[in-house]
Amino acid sequence: MTLRFADESAPSTPLHLVSQNELDSWRETLDETARGWLERIAFGAALGETALLPTGDGAIAVAGYGTEQARLRDRFHIATVAAKLPAGTYELVTPLPQAALEECALGWLLAGYSFERYKAKPAPQARLKAPTGIDAPRVEAIAAGEALTRDLINTPSNDMGPEELEQAARELAARHGARFSVVRGDDLLSEGFPLIHAVGRASPRAPRLIEFTHGTDGPKLTLVGKGVCFDTGGLNLKPGASMGLMKKDMGGAATVLGLASMILSLGLKLHLRVLIPAVENSVSGNAFRPQDVLPSRKGLSVEINNTDAEGRLVLADALALACEEDPDCLISMATLTGAARVAVGPDIAPFYSTDERFASTLAASAARVADPVWRLPFHDPYETMIEPAVADLDNAPKGGMAGSITAALFLRRFAEGARSYNHFDIYGWQPTAAPARPVGGVGQGARAILEALPEILDL
Repeated sequence: MTLRFADESAPSTPLHLVSQNELDSWRETLDETARGWLERIAFGAALGETALLPTGDGAIAVAGYGTEQARLRDRFHIATVAAKLPAGTYELVTPLPQAALEECALGWLLAGYSFERYKAKPAPQARLKAPTGIDAPRVEAIAAGEALTRDLINTPSNDMGPEELEQAARELAARHGARFSVVRGDDLLSEGFPLIHAVGRASPRAPRLIEFTHGTDGPKLTLVGKGVCFDTGGLNLKPGASMGLMKKDMGGAATVLGLASMILSLGLKLHLRVLIPAVENSVSGNAFRPQDVLPSRKGLSVEINNTDAEGRLVLADALALACEEDPDCLISMATLTGAARVAVGPDIAPFYSTDERFASTLAASAARVADPVWRLPFHDPYETMIEPAVADLDNAPKGGMAGSITAALFLRRFAEGARSYNHFDIYGWQPTAAPARPVGGVGQGARAILEALPEILDL
C-alpha cells in the first residue's frame, strides 16, 4: 500500500480547520453565499464536523474541526475529516504550529491505510497536497514504515511464520542495499543461540535469527525485535481467549522493521543493525518444559518456570549478540507482558532505559510527534525476584508482582555492557477504532524514537 500526498500541480479545494472559538471570525472571511449556507446547515465546528460550502464563484470551501484543542485528548483527528470528504484533492490553508501541521499531514496519510491482503476495500477518495512547511518525503517515509508494521502484524500466523518474517526483513534489506544473514534450525545451537532454539524447536517451522546491517560510518544503533510469530504458551498452554491475538506476538519485530524502514528511507548517517529472533512457540514432544534449566549465549543459566514467558528468552540471546559489537544505542521492542497493558493500557508504549539522556530526549520527542510513551523503572531491588535457587535466572518469577519490570530486569542482564540500553514493552494492537488507527496492528514508539535519534546519537 502506497500512502503518498497528491501531486502538487493538481487542482485542489481549500481546506480550513476551524475550532469552535474561531468559528465567528472565520465566518466573516466568507462571502455571503457561503455564510448563508453555513447557517442553513447549522455548522458548529464540533470535533470531526465538516461543511462543504459553495462560494460566489462556484468553488467549494471545506471546513472541519481538528486543531490543537483536539490534540490534547487524542491525535490524528484530521483523519476523521478526511474520511468524510468527497473525492478530490484538498489543500490545507489553515496556519498551524509545525508539530500540529506535521501531525495533520501524517494523520491524513494514515487515514488511507487498510489491510487488504484477504479482502478488497474501497480506496480513499480524498487526497491531500503536502502542506507548505513540512518535509513531505519524511512524512511519507514515516507513513510507509507504519504501514509495513501494520501489515506484518495484521497478517495471520498461517501466512506470517518465521520464514515469512525472514522474507519481509530480506526484502526490506535488499531494497536499501543492506547486508543480510540468517541462522536457522539446529545451526542455532552450533552458532551459540540455545535459547532461541529451545523456544522454537517444537514447531515444524524452523526457528531462526534474522540479521541485517546497513552503513559503516557514524554511531552504532542496534534494534532487536521479538519475532514470536505465534505463541500457544507452549506446554503452559494459553486458554483459547488468551490465544486469540497471538498473531501479534511478533509486534516487536514488526515495529523494529517499520522503524528500520523509516531510518533507511531517510538516509540517516549511522551504522544500523537489526536483529530479529523469529520463532513459533508451539507444543510437541520435544517442546521445552517447566523446570528445565537452559543455557544462554551469554553463559547465564535460565530456569524455566513458565513456557509462556518465552519472549524474553529469544530476546536474551539476540541482546547478548548485540552487545558483542558494543553499540552506541541498543533498543529492544517486544509485545512482552500483559502487566504493561494493565499498567498503562493499550495506547501508551512503556519503556525502560539505562540512559537518562535517551529517556528525557525520547519523552520530549514523543510529545512533539504525538506518539505516547511512558518511562517505567529498572528497579534494582526487584533483581532478587529473577534469581532462583537452581540457576542464574528465572524466566517467570512467582507472585504476579511487577511483571513488566522483572521482565525488563531479565533482559537487562543480557544487555550488560551496552552504553545505552532501552527496552519497549509494547502492545502492538489497536483494540478499538480511532482516527487513522483502525482496529488491528499498530506501531508504537517508532516515531518517537525516530524523532529522538538525531539528538541521542548526535547525527
